[in-house]
Amino acid sequence: MLWTLVIPLKPLTLAKSRLADTAGAGVRPGLALAFAQDTVAAALACVAVRDVAVVTDDALAARELAALGARIVPDEPRAGLNAALAHGEEVVRGSRPQSPLAALNADLPALRPEELARVLDAATQFPRAFLPDAAEIGTTLLAAAPGRDLLPAFGPDSRARHRASGATELTPPAVDSVRQDVDTGDDLRAALALGVGPRTAAAAERLTSPGQ
Repeated sequence: MLWTLVIPLKPLTLAKSRLADTAGAGVRPGLALAFAQDTVAAALACVAVRDVAVVTDDALAARELAALGARIVPDEPRAGLNAALAHGEEVVRGSRPQSPLAALNADLPALRPEELARVLDAATQFPRAFLPDAAEIGTTLLAAAPGRDLLPAFGPDSRARHRASGATELTPPAVDSVRQDVDTGDDLRAALALGVGPRTAAAAERLTSPGQ
């Protein structure tokens, strides 16, 4: 079974505000783009992934991610993460209604294709399923079988919200890279310890001190 992934990405100038303790305002957009590039590149390299659609209105991100092979879907609702995902789902299902679909965070710079394949393989057993983040509060991946709606409920406490919506929580072993999203400086350090993609590694080298 080959999956279509939908990855939402807000405008880079608004992204990763919680990294202010680690990266200044002039650096954060570049970090956010690097995270997304490494996430998309790893996702496209996954044997279980057919294609990737990125929902964004950021012109630079759209250009760079399209160059990697992603399909760009304009964020027409402009009403936040869940609305962007619902729109991306509608667009993708319009052209491929029988494809299994998964929403994936754009900030997984340590993502390993083989670990993503393990998660998606586990998700094939359920109508809807999700993977909690490393903090065990949020969600990094939400999957829906053909004919099933994603029903995204990302945001605060999304692990509990997705569980309450009827999605099955996935617990495959050894998938740390799929769970390690980056919102804070501690998250970034954890991702770096796992080993990030080349674009994030280059961007992180420019962080010379916590105040930069």
